[in-house]
Amino acid sequence: MLSKGIRVEIEQAEKIRKYLSKKNLIRKNFKIKRDNKFIYFPVEKIPQELSYYKVIESEFEKIKTKPKSYREIVPIPDKLKHELPTSYDTIGDIILIKLQENLLDYKEKIGESLLKTNKNIKTVCLTKPIKGELRIRDLEVIAGKKCTKTLHKEYGLKFEVDVSKIYFSPRLSAERKRIANLVRPGEIVVDMFAGAAPFSIMIAKYAHPKIVYALDKNKNAVEYALYNIKRNNLLDKIEIIHTDAKKVHSIFNQKRVKANRIIMNLPFSSFLFFKYALKIIANSCIIHYYDILQEEKIKGRVEELKKIAKENKISLTNFNVRRIKTYSPREFYMGIDITARKHADVA
Repeated sequence: MLSKGIRVEIEQAEKIRKYLSKKNLIRKNFKIKRDNKFIYFPVEKIPQELSYYKVIESEFEKIKTKPKSYREIVPIPDKLKHELPTSYDTIGDIILIKLQENLLDYKEKIGESLLKTNKNIKTVCLTKPIKGELRIRDLEVIAGKKCTKTLHKEYGLKFEVDVSKIYFSPRLSAERKRIANLVRPGEIVVDMFAGAAPFSIMIAKYAHPKIVYALDKNKNAVEYALYNIKRNNLLDKIEIIHTDAKKVHSIFNQKRVKANRIIMNLPFSSFLFFKYALKIIANSCIIHYYDILQEEKIKGRVEELKKIAKENKISLTNFNVRRIKTYSPREFYMGIDITARKHADVA
């Protein structure tokens, strides 16, 4: 492609290159070229102080620039481009993306554009809201391999998951590590809705609990949890239990153990299980409670949790409320760290 340029003898080329770069005069979309005697710099304009060099107009090879985002290349009407999602979930080599209804006619084009701009991705799935207590995603493969199984890595750990059968959120990676850093040596930890066991495995790997109990009602999740525990060499630190979390009281009564720390990661439904969690706490217990709420409803939720605790003769203190991520324009994925203590007459 034609461009203005200056011709410089090879011996002087580096000095001139530095000068042109400092002045930001070299055209970044063309390659510098050379022959046996000269270097040719494509330039925006010829500075007066270099006018004694040979000015040329020549063919320069154009540099192919990689798009920074799929939004730059997706072939949809311009009026819709501002509605394309700016973020999506990447689990292993799979992308999960949500689309507004007016973008669904272009889902395959959006998927192909994501593949082109993410070299390590093999599958793109359209995902709809998570549904049910088993947290199953309603997915549709819109580009790439028709495969929903993948291997996800975080903090040196490996998790095999099938995103169509079990819930897994890569956006909770930092939260899982944060919790692991809080666990004290010798604690009994209960992960009430373990899924593929990312919380349990992170804790068992990076903390020193006495044991982690990983519970889930979803048979597929339990199978993947067991596989992931084996893969990360943690069979001696985690016990998997395939059960409904509403049965935790009878299970732990039989085991004659009480929890020092409980993880309740079941968005939209954790509240319904809070009373069951309180039945298995030691005299003092930390509960990591997760919920999806509108900001104005957080205070009300905290009061509801206190009411449930009071009915069970338990006091809740030290509420640490954190906004972890945005779920929808008005709803947030909230984490609440709570200290629960039994009243003296029931301790």
